[in-house]
Parts: sequence; C-alpha cells; structure tokens
Amino acid sequence: MTWLIFALLTVASWGLYGVLLHTGQLAMTDPENGRYKAFLFVGLAYLLTAVFGSLVVLYFNGANWAYPARGVLWSTAAGIAGAIGALGVLLAFGAKGSPTVVMSIVFAGAPIVNAVFATLAHPPAGGWAAVRWPFVLGIVLAALGGCLVTFFRPGN
Repeated sequence: MTWLIFALLTVASWGLYGVLLHTGQLAMTDPENGRYKAFLFVGLAYLLTAVFGSLVVLYFNGANWAYPARGVLWSTAAGIAGAIGALGVLLAFGAKGSPTVVMSIVFAGAPIVNAVFATLAHPPAGGWAAVRWPFVLGIVLAALGGCLVTFFRPGN
C-alpha cells in the first residue's frame, strides 16, 4: 500500500501545480512574458528536486552508476514530454484559459492518452479482446468529465 501513498502525493502536488503555476505567472507582473519567467523557475525547481534529489537517494541506496543508453533515451523522452506538457499549460493560460478549466482538461485527458498508449505499448495477454468494457467506460467517463468541467465551469 506504500505505492498508494506515493500516488496520492502525486495527485496532491499535480493537483496544485496549475494553480501555483498560474499564481506564479501573475506574480511576475509581466503580462507578456510572466508565464515564461514562471516556467524558468519550474525548470529550476525540477533541477533541484529531480537531479539533486535523485542523486541523494541513489547515493544513500548504494546504487550502481551505470546508465544503459535505452534507459537514458526513454527517460529523457519522458522528461521532454513532461516539459512540453508544462509549457502547453502555460501557453493555454496565456491564451486566456483559466486554471480551473485548463487543468481539468489536462487531468481528464492525460489518463485517456495514458490508458491508450500504455495498452498499445504493453498489450494485455489475449490482445484487444482482453480489454474489458469497464476500462473503455472509464475512458469515456474521463472524457465526459473534461467536457462537463469545460462547459459548466464556475462563472460560466
């Protein structure tokens, strides 16, 4: 059950991400470039947390320092995808998207993309025939939730 605690930590921190990022963007008091200034500090925070945090944990866990090329490639691709996503959030805010709607669409849409991509990348035993209807229903409900939040957002 430790994994659930870590998953909920991620839910809480990513749930705060959009609002904190938008608040940081506004606090830069630069309507044209504030979002990019905020993104710069998001990158700095990633450096501090991901790089230094990982190095500390690896050191104390006695990890070996071998990094297979395939692992480096896929991990770097994951980081680029995450950074592009964070930039997309900022661009959405800059195009007058509100944190309530933007982040709700992101967090409704991302599980859909994840479910489809993960199923394609790691197909279940038995192929697509092994995909059960509740899985598909979950995807549909996530999409419906994103639409409902967008159409019936507060103040609309």
